[in-house]
Amino acid sequence: MPVVVVESPAKAKTINKYLGSDYTVLASYGHVRDLPPKDGSVDTDNDFEMLWEVGTDSRKHVKAIADALKDDNALILATDPDREGEAISWHLEETLRKRKAIKADTPVSRVVFNAITKTAVTEAMKNPRQVDAPLVEAYLARRALDYLVGFNLSPVLWRKLPGAKSAGRVQSVCLRLIVEREMEIEVFRAREYWTVKAILTTPRGQEYEARLTVLGGDKLDRYSIENETKAELAVQAITSRDLTVASVEAKPASRNPSPPFMTSTLQQEASRKFGMGARQTMSAAQRLYEAGLITYMRTDGIDMAPEAVTAARDAIKERYGAEYVPSSPRVYKNKAKNAQEAHECIRPTEMTKDAAALKITDADQRKLYDLIWKRTLACQMEGARMERTTVDITSADQQVELRATGQVVIFDGFLRVYEEGKDDAVVDDDDNRLPQISQGEPAKKKTITPDQHFTQPPPRYTEATLVKRMEELGIGRPSTYASIVTTIQDRGYVRTDKSRMIPEDKGRLVIAFLSNYFHKYVEYDFTADLEGELDDVSAGERDYKDVLKRFWRDFHAAIEETSELRITDVLEKINEVLEPHLFPPTGDGSDPRLCPNCGQGRLSMRTARSGGAFIGCSNYPECRFTRPFGPPGAEGHSIGPDGKILGYDNEEAITLRDGRFGPYVQRGDATEEVPKPPRASLPKGWEVDSIDLEKALTLLNLPRQIGPHPEDGEVIEAGIGRYGPFVKHNKTYANLANVDEVFEVGMNRAVELLAQKAARGGRGQAAKPLKELGEHPEHGGPVNVMSGRYGPYVKWEKINATLPNDVEPESLTMEAAVELIAEKAAKTGKKPARKAAAKKPAAKKAAAKTPAKKPAAKKATTGKTSAAKTTKAAPKKTAAKKTATKPSGEAAEDSE
Repeated sequence: MPVVVVESPAKAKTINKYLGSDYTVLASYGHVRDLPPKDGSVDTDNDFEMLWEVGTDSRKHVKAIADALKDDNALILATDPDREGEAISWHLEETLRKRKAIKADTPVSRVVFNAITKTAVTEAMKNPRQVDAPLVEAYLARRALDYLVGFNLSPVLWRKLPGAKSAGRVQSVCLRLIVEREMEIEVFRAREYWTVKAILTTPRGQEYEARLTVLGGDKLDRYSIENETKAELAVQAITSRDLTVASVEAKPASRNPSPPFMTSTLQQEASRKFGMGARQTMSAAQRLYEAGLITYMRTDGIDMAPEAVTAARDAIKERYGAEYVPSSPRVYKNKAKNAQEAHECIRPTEMTKDAAALKITDADQRKLYDLIWKRTLACQMEGARMERTTVDITSADQQVELRATGQVVIFDGFLRVYEEGKDDAVVDDDDNRLPQISQGEPAKKKTITPDQHFTQPPPRYTEATLVKRMEELGIGRPSTYASIVTTIQDRGYVRTDKSRMIPEDKGRLVIAFLSNYFHKYVEYDFTADLEGELDDVSAGERDYKDVLKRFWRDFHAAIEETSELRITDVLEKINEVLEPHLFPPTGDGSDPRLCPNCGQGRLSMRTARSGGAFIGCSNYPECRFTRPFGPPGAEGHSIGPDGKILGYDNEEAITLRDGRFGPYVQRGDATEEVPKPPRASLPKGWEVDSIDLEKALTLLNLPRQIGPHPEDGEVIEAGIGRYGPFVKHNKTYANLANVDEVFEVGMNRAVELLAQKAARGGRGQAAKPLKELGEHPEHGGPVNVMSGRYGPYVKWEKINATLPNDVEPESLTMEAAVELIAEKAAKTGKKPARKAAAKKPAAKKAAAKTPAKKPAAKKATTGKTSAAKTTKAAPKKTAAKKTATKPSGEAAEDSE
């Protein structure tokens, strides 16, 4: 019985359903090996040898596969059909061979399928192959390049640039796009222009809108009417003349559907239509793929399998009628210059089933499937047919001319199902509907309106437009777009506001540094060319080690050149690069870098002791003027880099400071004797500018003692913790509604809140089960249904198994509970152990049996086995005792 290995348990479950009991299907849970984050993982002096390490979480999954191969001497690698999937198969085979789990006679094969359907899976099993060496080498080159850049460049940033966290081969280029767009916006100067529109009426009284296109006999361009004076003159020119319809021209027009989805266009459209981020989109698509509902979701391909085209055409005919099916199938070809290995587009596996028919419950998956299904059907439908009408209205002397445009949809075609979204809304006069207008008829003027406009700066990137731009430039690949966009946000280099991406100042610093000292490696063309070389490797047309050698030679030299750089030189260079941002021109023409405090020093970017950056005066320490890093006026508060002194208490300075987790107050300074002086974070809702000495001392003196509890005399305290304001008695905590209550709550209210929390099973109290099922039938120990923060769950020993949504706690049986526990134990790797209490009665029972010879032999064997098990289980019993010291209700929720 062959062992089939896929990436995820969800995929394994679906494939196992198709293959049946003739196969053992296991999951690798993603990559089993990676390069350890230490020097030498890629040995540049030894032909780029890569030292791989099996991840801690992966070891148990590799062991499970190795154990299965002891009985089933055949391995089928069925990971995803792309470069990453090929790499996982290679890693698995290499790891299993090192463990000697694969014997000399063990057949190893690779199968790929673009969709997890019974037909696709069974067909793939009939056509096995070996692991594709060029694809693996392309992966090795990419992984080595990412390691060499990240591991060598990030430390340079840490040493030379305050606040920087990391740099990456593709993430830095992506960040550059966002930073440069922001700089375009900052230097943009709006230009005023005017348009003039008129509401005209036909002799039959029907209204339509026309815009001025000719004035004084000259054709107008966008900026011809520059100001209000010229606009008023244009209005007068129209008002003083009679107008006549000079021509009416109707032309047929058509619109064809967009091609089916590939990864980048799916991410873009999901962002436009639903506001879904790249990671959210790919997560939902992954689950749809694993459920067998769509084809593989990481692809640069837009072609569709012939059988899928036929199925789509049949579904269109059945659902919408034969007139919506074109005479011949539509064929789409890739336009991307660096298309990855040819895969099919992203499409449904069954064209006849929409989201409603499939009863998809998850909201993201339902929306995404509906989008994919509609786009796929639309791409094989007839185009939309329209009639576009242009009407020119002129004066008798030809000095004034206006134009009205509109269109009528004659046949909706694919528009009946789907229309592609737009990144930035554009008003199109062609969308207007025009009444019946005849040539030569008069056009009566109803209203004439001048409209003022200003040119707009280029829009900030959304995730959708950023992915589109990266795709156009050939930067990154479908499998990396989501992680790249996520990484630059997680690093704090970029933030999003109303879906638009705005670079943070630390992101600007990184790009300013890289653009000056590693310019070549953040060039768009260089990055795209390197991607092209990696594609050549995957096609078997280039040696991957040659690619690494050429890259490392130049990159290593660039790294070495920065070793002698002084931080002051780096900061001054960044001052020059970011001068338009940090020191924009002043309105009165004065020097923007002149210190406003002393009037003598020059302002420049400086580093703080905390590791951050700020703007300070060159006359320090005589002049202590500072402002936060960024343009003037961007100060969020008045905290300086070394804190703001609020006053003194017992001769100790009380300061307001800004840390990596936000503003806080501190008593005294850090010294060798007191490395961590008393601190307190500002509660949510407290404004920095409102903090004075009294408020600071109030925070520093927390927790506040309310008084002794009336029952046991133990002190009740009020304070602010990581989960918000609370009252505490012994080990029981109860939340307060807001921060102000910490300073106001009295004894009666505190006792009431603590009693309510204890009744619910709070911290320090044993949580009450929703239902007690009794002792585990095989291993002993109580099995209970508990209430958790994520819903009801079954608890037995250290195993917590969440109840399915359709199962009510009251109706759960012991048999169903044991099954849930076994499934959770298999996933987490926790082995059920017999409790000591459960073993002792068993031993007594065995001793009480009639001492016949055969039972005696059984008894001896049983005793031996029991002893062995007891020895092995001893450490687990110790761990269980340690867990038992934690309040049972809290332990259940923590481990759920």
